[in-house]
Amino acid sequence: MNKYKTIIIEDEKRAQILLQNILEKYFPNVEIMAIADDLPSGVKAIHKYKPDFVFLDIEMPNFSGLEILDFFNEKEVDFSIIFTTAYNHYAIEALKIAAVDYLLKPLNKEDIKEALERFEKKNNTYNQESFSSLKSIILDKKINKIAVPEGSQLHFIKPEDIVYIKADNSYSELYLENGKQMIVSRSIKNFEDGLKENSYFCRIHKSYLINTRFVEKYDKSNGGWITLSNKKELPVSSERIDAFLGLINKISR
Repeated sequence: MNKYKTIIIEDEKRAQILLQNILEKYFPNVEIMAIADDLPSGVKAIHKYKPDFVFLDIEMPNFSGLEILDFFNEKEVDFSIIFTTAYNHYAIEALKIAAVDYLLKPLNKEDIKEALERFEKKNNTYNQESFSSLKSIILDKKINKIAVPEGSQLHFIKPEDIVYIKADNSYSELYLENGKQMIVSRSIKNFEDGLKENSYFCRIHKSYLINTRFVEKYDKSNGGWITLSNKKELPVSSERIDAFLGLINKISR
């Protein structure tokens, strides 16, 4: 039985423990060399332990997992990468295009087993063409959809099609330009973090994240309200007015 070395790069302690427990319980041929909380420490561990493959979270503070490509040149990448993601606003389309392996959280034994089987079929080496393809996709900013789970389905939505998002405890309600409404088991904070690279989105209230391209009117009375293109009126909280108006002015210029 071949023995493989791996490194886990994951900022969430619960996800670290889950993956570690699954690997130790069900995959005795996989040896965990290190667990890193962020990308820089993960890169150091890769240089030190020379793993066969790495489990790499995409959404982490300070550095996205996709930025690992900035720490290595192509000749240095002699390990496989299995990207993991909870809400994959970057990920699915780009990773598919580049033929790069990925797992959706929460991770489970069967998905990990399939990923390891794919790793073995690739003769235990990372595909340099995949590396180049993924890097070019990221640089060209072709990752232009977010993956939104709804029941057993995964919808791919362009951020520009979202009019606004409303918080509903740990769920979110998405309102799209075509009138469609979706209830998603993801917090509004998740969406706010995932859409922060899109300059048109602004959190105007603890309960509302809006696409400013659909703002038609701002009313300063009664604490501040906006009217969207679908005629929906939403409140602007006092502590967020300056950020909202600043963003509107910036976009207008």
